Amino acid sequence: MIITNQIIGDFIQTRQTTEEICAPLTQEDYVVQPTIDVSPPKWHLGHTTWFFEEFVLKKFHPDYTEYNPQFSYIFNSYYESMGDRILRTDRGNLTRPSVEEVYRYRDYVTNHLSEFLDDHLTDEIAGLITIGIHHEKQHQELLFTDIKYILGNNPLLPKYSETFEENTIEKQKSKWLKIPEGIYEIGHVTTDFCFDNELGKHKVFLHNYKISNKLITNEEYIEFIRDGGYNNFNFWHAEGWDWVKNNNIYAPLYWHEINGEWYQYTFKGLKPVELQAPVTHVSYYEAFAYAEWRGHRLPTEFEWEVAQEFFDWGKRWEWTESSYLPYPYYKKISGALGEYNGKFMVNQKVLRGGSVVTSKNHTRYTYRNFFHPHLRWQFTGIRLAKR
Repeated sequence: MIITNQIIGDFIQTRQTTEEICAPLTQEDYVVQPTIDVSPPKWHLGHTTWFFEEFVLKKFHPDYTEYNPQFSYIFNSYYESMGDRILRTDRGNLTRPSVEEVYRYRDYVTNHLSEFLDDHLTDEIAGLITIGIHHEKQHQELLFTDIKYILGNNPLLPKYSETFEENTIEKQKSKWLKIPEGIYEIGHVTTDFCFDNELGKHKVFLHNYKISNKLITNEEYIEFIRDGGYNNFNFWHAEGWDWVKNNNIYAPLYWHEINGEWYQYTFKGLKPVELQAPVTHVSYYEAFAYAEWRGHRLPTEFEWEVAQEFFDWGKRWEWTESSYLPYPYYKKISGALGEYNGKFMVNQKVLRGGSVVTSKNHTRYTYRNFFHPHLRWQFTGIRLAKR
């Protein structure tokens, strides 16, 4: 009973948190999709609901009546085994169903699942609910970053919140932390929840290295800009240099130079760049170029994880020098949920840590996030390493 109450409580709290994130939005904000990587908030609300309906209610509840059979087509994301779905680029065309209808859909599924779990919680169902909770927490973070992109690309640069503080400052003195050469174990080992891409504990050999105890600040990054960092091909990968030129990149995302001063769009609106806050919304290309300019490098994900075991880090998603690949003992789980992580293990870079918009009790030091090198709408930052 205690376990049942805890899972139901976590489930309901997660559902409520998602809706609280959307509370400041106007009706029009729910549908906008300014770029392919950003999904409309209404779609996130529907997709996280479809996940529970599809993987739990329709499979285990014998008397459940699907809310609307068409919703599977519009709210499935990338699960090939779950049938046809709309193109990702078409999510912004969903003027229907209405926002009110999507919220009714959420209530319908939340209520049916809560009642069902009271008497039918098996180990298998509990595992699926836990995955669903963390899946929705991932979308809570995406909701924040997608909402910021939607509002940050509105010509009026409207505020999302008067109180949301995203520029936390690290107050410790900057220093290099020495990690000795040795063989270290990598991967998740406790019985707590984790995703399958964290499993398969294995050993890696690391040479002596040093890693910074602080993230790079906005002030430090401005030095890179002023020194012509975006105009010197020597600091960039060829692919990154093409990206800079083809997209006219000259500063982190959301930065605006006004009368010789740098401003940044935040959830509170357009504000002067907070010099001592960690730089954020940079691509892997930019993180690599900055490290080159400083004469250092980015840490590998293994170096990051080993250091994380000794020190409490993770204020921004941090780019690493590691490609997103399976661990040696990685096993893709069976069924549709096997598409969750493994199919994306190509052409992406690993990020470690978390961010100011990461949900509570979601990440851990073995958590592996991953994005394509050019993406920067997430709260991505830079930590340096060296020999």
